[in-house]
Amino acid sequence: MKTNSKSILIKKDLETVWNAIANDEVFSIWYAPGSKWNIPIFKAGEQATFTLMPSSYNDLKKEESMTMKFTIKEVVQNQKFSYYWDSNQILFSIELSSEPDGTRVEFNQEGFAYSLENLNAYLENQELPYS
Repeated sequence: MKTNSKSILIKKDLETVWNAIANDEVFSIWYAPGSKWNIPIFKAGEQATFTLMPSSYNDLKKEESMTMKFTIKEVVQNQKFSYYWDSNQILFSIELSSEPDGTRVEFNQEGFAYSLENLNAYLENQELPYS
C-alpha cells in the first residue's frame, strides 16, 4: 500500500470493523499507537480529545505531546464517523462500506495509510506494522 492511500479493504464484516472504530480504547491501539483517544460519548455534537505522543511517524520531540480537541460531527452506526479538529476546523471522516470480500474503510484525508494498515493488522490479530 502506498503511504498516501486513503482506503483499505479489510476481510472482516462491517460490525467487527465498526467496533474497532467506535471504542476509543481500541481506536487508540491502532490509530496512532502510544497516543490516546478519549471519546466519553460517541455521538454527534459531543467532544473528544486526542493526545498525540512522540513517535518515528511525527515531529514531536521526546517527552513532548500534543493534545487536540475535536467535536464529533456525525456517527452513523456501521457506516460513518466524522469529527472536526476544533482549532483548525478540519473535518476528518472515516467511512465503511460492505464489499463482497469484506469491509472498505476510507478516510477523507491523505496521510492515514499507516493507521489503515494498523487497523487491518489489529483485526487480523497480527503485530501492528507501525507502532
